[in-house]
Amino acid sequence: STLVVAMALPEDGTVTACDISEEWATIGRKYWKRAGVEDKIDFRIGPALETLDTLLSDGKQESYDFAFIDADKTNYLDYYKRCLILVQSCGVIILDNMLWGGNVIDPKDEDSKALRKTRDYIQKDKRVFNILLPIRDGLMLCIKNEK
Repeated sequence: STLVVAMALPEDGTVTACDISEEWATIGRKYWKRAGVEDKIDFRIGPALETLDTLLSDGKQESYDFAFIDADKTNYLDYYKRCLILVQSCGVIILDNMLWGGNVIDPKDEDSKALRKTRDYIQKDKRVFNILLPIRDGLMLCIKNEK
């Protein structure tokens, strides 16, 4: 996903990518370089919540156009809440895996329960327009309302 987003950015655009492990970055870096977008990627190793908190403490509120959430499901709601602060008015947040193989209908495991809780929260959140797209395992598209 980082490569695709970086390739779609304008010349001066930047992707801030988070991962808990260097493993995926090691794989991705050769492709980022081959595509000529390695300079557009700010890759941060560590827990994503800590990275998002750092961005917020660095004054990055409302400075992002887009956020894509595809990480540990139990923290989805916390990722969403932080990304909503980081994304500017009319910015987009996309959450992947929101149908979770249909398990969110009658959630029994912790991941399914967390995804359902996130979905319910977003459905009631008046700060965004949202739609759940039944593409693959479900994409929730949220557009932050204008102030």
